[in-house]
Amino acid sequence: MSGVTRVVDTIKAEGLGSTAWRSAKWLSTRYNPFARKPLASVYPDEISAVDWTEQRDFNGGAFEGRDGAYRVAWIITPPGRTSGGHQNAFRFMEFLEKAGHELTVYLYSPAKYPAVSIDAVRLMMQETTAYPNLKAQFRIYDPANGFDQGYDALFASDWENAYSAYRYEGPAKRFYFVQDFEPAFFAAGSEYVVAENTYRLGFHGISAGRWLARKLQDDYGMSCDYYDYAVDTTRYRHVNSMPRAEILFYVRPPTPRRATEFGLLALHEFHRLRPDVTINLVGWDMSGLDVPFPYVNHSAVDISALNDIYNRCAAGLALSLTNMSLLPMEIMSSGVVPVVNDAGNTHGFFDSPHIDYVPMSPRAIADRIVQILERPDAVEHSAAIARSVEETDWADPGETFVTAFERTMRTSL
Repeated sequence: MSGVTRVVDTIKAEGLGSTAWRSAKWLSTRYNPFARKPLASVYPDEISAVDWTEQRDFNGGAFEGRDGAYRVAWIITPPGRTSGGHQNAFRFMEFLEKAGHELTVYLYSPAKYPAVSIDAVRLMMQETTAYPNLKAQFRIYDPANGFDQGYDALFASDWENAYSAYRYEGPAKRFYFVQDFEPAFFAAGSEYVVAENTYRLGFHGISAGRWLARKLQDDYGMSCDYYDYAVDTTRYRHVNSMPRAEILFYVRPPTPRRATEFGLLALHEFHRLRPDVTINLVGWDMSGLDVPFPYVNHSAVDISALNDIYNRCAAGLALSLTNMSLLPMEIMSSGVVPVVNDAGNTHGFFDSPHIDYVPMSPRAIADRIVQILERPDAVEHSAAIARSVEETDWADPGETFVTAFERTMRTSL
């Protein structure tokens, strides 16, 4: 059967619209230069070179350092202006520097990422209030050359670059700064396996929150410390003591674990119940997407503008299907009630009676937000929420992190 005959038969059977859709999908799959390429975010030869079934003892010895200070290499994908995970990682790099340790940052940038300019990265960090001013040297990681010699410790930041840290031939201890259960970023497949295997490499993890540390210990036998979450109360603070008639939703369509589409379903139902309430969407430019209700599109605003938005809102929807983000504590500091999906991963990040845990039902979420808006003591409750987190400070998790690092360096695991 010729191609023309197949097309004619398909049009007869399915109609012109369906045939056009199939044709466009076929062309996109074969000729789209932006099509997803599996394992494009790693150097495949490095994965092939690592056999995690033959364990290497990275953390069995003890390192005294030089006057208690250590040389640390930290490998991480290129930071972005609004990337919360990168901002948090660099926050903890600064804690290491303030504790007297010498840091070199290696930017990991295989085929998935654009060409990296160290000068451009440094300029972006200087212009963005969310990043610290590090003294560290910056290098671009080259798998052909690897890392310099002489480091006492190496930190991996993501599943992609954990294999690079593994391959370092020096005696350095290996750490894994784990901010999420990254295999869950993917469907079951090659990327899931490659990401999951990084927890079997023999590194010592320092994780964001208790839930993730327990999971790594229980499921993979990985040694792991954790730090608790905190909030920068100089950025986020309660300044509006009037009744609030707005809500917000943290949206990240490219990040499936933030369940943007599900949240829009819930807010569509909420808008039906309370069409008078302004809905603020924060985190991503939603102008090109089909949002089924009126909204204010804040896109990815600079961190300095968020407190003003938060202080107009009574409730904030923050969904997380893996490890919880920092958003619930940040909006609490501004007097907002966090509405969070009810799950083990969300309960395990911060104990507070002021977080509203709701089952993943659009109607249940909508009803809960309505209840928050209509509670008679909403103004007083907003102030109480802010007071509940005003004593938290990133200095405490920073001290926990540095203590865990130095203890691991000085002892045999």
